[in-house]
Amino acid sequence: MSKGERNDVLAIIGGSGLYEMGWLEGVEEVSVSTPFGLPSDVVLRGHVKGGDATVLFLPRHGRGHRFSPSTINYRANICALKMLGATHVLSVSAVGSMREEIAPGDLVVVDQFIDLTKRRASTFFDDGVVAHIPFADPVCPILATAVHEAALTTTARVHRGGTYVCIEGPQFSTRAESLMYRAFGAHVIGMTNMPEAKLAREAELPYATLALTTDFDCWRVTEEAVNVEAVIAVLNRNIVHARNVARTLAHGLPDVSRSPARSALRNAVMTSPDATSPDAQARLEWLLGPRPKAD
Repeated sequence: MSKGERNDVLAIIGGSGLYEMGWLEGVEEVSVSTPFGLPSDVVLRGHVKGGDATVLFLPRHGRGHRFSPSTINYRANICALKMLGATHVLSVSAVGSMREEIAPGDLVVVDQFIDLTKRRASTFFDDGVVAHIPFADPVCPILATAVHEAALTTTARVHRGGTYVCIEGPQFSTRAESLMYRAFGAHVIGMTNMPEAKLAREAELPYATLALTTDFDCWRVTEEAVNVEAVIAVLNRNIVHARNVARTLAHGLPDVSRSPARSALRNAVMTSPDATSPDAQARLEWLLGPRPKAD
């Protein structure tokens, strides 16, 4: 499929600092109501200047940072972006480094996750319809490659690949926990990409993460333990790189028609149409479409 025949819509989920998008035109705020409630905020929608793509931006924590990692309505966020026509999802997230070679200020395009969250709804299929999606490789490799290439155009040091361990928060880790996560093989640590990545895969949305490293967590005994002031100082510098990555990516979105995400629901739904309740059918019609009943 040629680029001219595609209707690419890049959805960006990130902090409110990304709101400064002077590279978009025709910007509007779009309110979306989903079967799972309201997303974190209104969605900013615009078109790339000099390009073909549409861009959606959703502040994960809401403007003014109103929602903690545990209270974000991840299902509504992903559902809203899907309902608005998203074809690619870029998650921009602040993280701590679990490795000497990944320094504060570095960018990491992760490819794996360890989910240690405890309190969050992590599936669209939890009441009336059962589905089991494949999730061995949670990041779309096609989109991740494009994100990596876009990141290389910045002046930041960029790492391709790595494991993101997602904790519940909102507290930072204890030293014992931090050392344990390193033993797990984690490269970075954050609080927001799960269940976001799981839900994007269930929604058949190609998903990739640009992780903005802000600190060394607390495993590094020669470093001062992580604190909010230090995180924000580095994050403010990193956000400039994140904007540049988003702009470059939006001007060259890859063809994701063969992304593993695009066929995630193939043979995944276990519940027969006859056994699907009307409530479940209505709640998931945005994703599954009408499910025919047997005669």
